[in-house]
Parts: sequence; structure tokens; C-alpha cells
Amino acid sequence: MAYDLEEQEQLADLKAFWNKYGNVLTWVLIIALASFAGYNFWKSHQSSQAADASVLYEDLNKSLADKDNVKVQRIAADIENKFGSTAYGPMAALVAAKAAFDANDLKTAKTQLLWAIEHGNDEYKAIARLRLAGILLDEKAYDEGLKVLAVEFPAQFAGSVADRKGDILVAQNKLADARTAYLAALTAMGERSPGRKLVEVKLESIGGSVPAVTVKPAA
Repeated sequence: MAYDLEEQEQLADLKAFWNKYGNVLTWVLIIALASFAGYNFWKSHQSSQAADASVLYEDLNKSLADKDNVKVQRIAADIENKFGSTAYGPMAALVAAKAAFDANDLKTAKTQLLWAIEHGNDEYKAIARLRLAGILLDEKAYDEGLKVLAVEFPAQFAGSVADRKGDILVAQNKLADARTAYLAALTAMGERSPGRKLVEVKLESIGGSVPAVTVKPAA
């Protein structure tokens, strides 16, 4: 069937448009399809990585329970190298740090904690910093321990951070500063925190007074 005049004009316009922009549109479509395919591949790869990492992480915890520090460190290194971009990376580093600490291998424990600080999210970094400060306290590296704690922490760690600072300050015999730190820990912890009683004992042992708890009237 022959095209009428209007259809011929529309077809001519379409041909002209395609001659001008067709190549660009084709490449845009190809890029969009490639991006979509890449995203699907990435999701599949991430899912596969998480599954593989979870198997290794189970082996890691079993080795920890068996107190096999050598095997723990080997598995942790494998997870960190292959799956460091997943949550299993910093989790493995924290487990490996504990195993090394229990085996009195403080150098390895600190190395694992530093890895978690560098690669973990805010929560993992906070836990690693608190544990690292504890090791530095044991090593009498007091200034270095306070430096590790002198960063911004997520709000939920405020009590634990202040408590750890108090411990280091006590070791330095800076008792007035330690009392201030313990009081800050009690304020941040709240009334039902499981660590509150221990902080109260430490505060009283250095001449501090535990603040009275305000009981809210029943509604």
C-alpha cells in the first residue's frame, strides 16, 4: 500500500532523525543493558561471596572454640583477602584478635584489630578501638591507648569509651580525671546497663561518689 503524503513526510522525518541520532541512541541502549547486566552479575557475585564467606566463618568460630590460634589466623587471613569487602572481613578480624589475645600473641591481636579499624563499618571500628585500647592498657602504652579512643564513636559506645578512658587514667594515677571519666560513663550507660555496677565499684575505689539514681514516678 502506498504511503500518503503525510505518512511519507513522517517517514522522512524519522529517517532524518535516525541518521542523526541513531548511532548515539544505540550506544546508550547498549550501555544501559550492559549496566543492568553488570548490576545483576554484581548482586549474584555478592550473594555467592557471602555464602562462601559464611562457611569459612563457621570454621573460624569452630577453631576459636578449639583454641587453635594458628588455624584461626589462617582462616581469618583467607576471609580478609577474599571477602574483605563483606561484613565477614571485620568480623573475622575481631575473632582472630580474640584468639591471638587468648594465646598471648598481642602483636597479632593488634594487627587484626587495626585491620578491623581500617576496613570495618562504624560499629566494628568502635569495637576494635575499644579492644585495642585495652591491649595498650595492658602494655602500659597509656598515651597511645588514649589516642586510640580520641575519635568520634557511635553514641551507643559512649559509656564503654568513657569507662576505658577511666581505666587508663587510673593506671596513670590521674585520679581526678579518672573520676570524671567514670561519671561520664555512668551518665551514658543509663540505669540498666549490665556494666554499670562495675563502673560504680571502680569509681568508689578511687574516692568518687556514685550519683543517686533518679527514680521516675509511675504514670
